[in-house]
Amino acid sequence: MREFGYQRADDVPGAVALLAADPDARYLGGGTNLVDLMKTGVERPGLLVDVRELPLDGIEPTPDGGLRIGATVTNSDLAAHPEVRRRYPALSQAVLAGASGQLRNMATVGGNLLQRTRCGYFTDTARPCNKRVPGSGCSALGGEHHNHAILGASDHCVATHPSDMGVALTAFDAVVSYETAEGPGELPLADFYLPVGDTPHRETALPPGALITGVTLPPAPVAARSRYRKVRERASYAFAIGSVAAALDVHDGVVQEARLAFGAVASRPWRAHAAERALTGAPADAETFAAAADAELAAARPLPHNGYKVTLMRNLVVAVLTQLTEEAAR
Repeated sequence: MREFGYQRADDVPGAVALLAADPDARYLGGGTNLVDLMKTGVERPGLLVDVRELPLDGIEPTPDGGLRIGATVTNSDLAAHPEVRRRYPALSQAVLAGASGQLRNMATVGGNLLQRTRCGYFTDTARPCNKRVPGSGCSALGGEHHNHAILGASDHCVATHPSDMGVALTAFDAVVSYETAEGPGELPLADFYLPVGDTPHRETALPPGALITGVTLPPAPVAARSRYRKVRERASYAFAIGSVAAALDVHDGVVQEARLAFGAVASRPWRAHAAERALTGAPADAETFAAAADAELAAARPLPHNGYKVTLMRNLVVAVLTQLTEEAAR
């Protein structure tokens, strides 16, 4: 690990100013991803700006009935918050599925959204990776890719985004707030992550030096009837090989509203718009659920060793939506 400077920010404008003055600086929240990448040489910041003590650790209702979550709220506090558990249970479940208790106690909401892929070629500085070194190639295409993307990938990168929390936030139309030297801004999470295309190293639409200050969840009554389910290769503290955040409103056996997002299948949390359209107005049964999953997965382009994800995601969608339907009928 190279030598680096460290400075604790006293306020948001001060933190932003430090980044503006040093393009080699990085914000440090919990450090559960950044510090690991520094150890492997993937990240080599000259200065860490500690934002953990900034007054961004609150969770509060918005006037219209949503929730605003500060960027330095820990994953543990987010998952345990009574209003999160009541209004957006899938979000609480996603956070609890994401890591060990020790990591959740350190990791922050802002940092979770910005975590980098866990692709082994990205973290191995001896191997080509377009996300780490643009133009060097994608080792996963002809190498180990059983847990890589089946949706939205390109010939330049097939890595997946590792966040569980981000999948639930995507399903509920979260909006990311940030601060720059020019002032505040907002990005819907749907626009926050950039498509892979031929620039996989450009991961988000955040302006340079921007500091995430919070995430707002708009009011969504359907979210109170939501679930998150994650499939992983071992039961304890593993990254997903597939996950679903789903919310369903059913009346008289017909789907009135549906929210659906997939995890571990693309470079970003994947909002399943085609599946949502297929669900809305249709009977709430296994046949409809399978057809909705097929509508979304028709765009899948699996690699030789990850085609199993298509079947896995189809079965996962049916299972989660069936569970929600059965719970609504009780």
